[in-house]
Amino acid sequence: ITCPGVVLKDKQELYLSVFVLGQYKKTECVPAVFPVFFQERLQFEKEFANIIDPGDLVKLLEFDTAVLELIQLIPPVGKVLATYEENTRDFLFPDPKLTHGHRGLEREILMKRSPCFT
Repeated sequence: ITCPGVVLKDKQELYLSVFVLGQYKKTECVPAVFPVFFQERLQFEKEFANIIDPGDLVKLLEFDTAVLELIQLIPPVGKVLATYEENTRDFLFPDPKLTHGHRGLEREILMKRSPCFT
């Protein structure tokens, strides 16, 4: 995660919270220094037992929401610095871009700064 020109005044560690397919997971904590690197993989699995038509699965994923939050461990419950929210279909299967970027698991998203992150 990059945030050019920003130095965090609070030095408590950061983690990434991810909510996808009705499941919540979070990364290990890392130092509060940009750029932030999370060197781990979060795996989400879900079985859709009653779905036969792939079109029905697409519709179901469009109504589900994927949420990512960058959180700093400031007591008592932590402080959300930035969020990203999108329907799960577009999050898992982004449209191809016209620019040549990384293929595969790497991709860029733009998180929205929370009001408390100045």
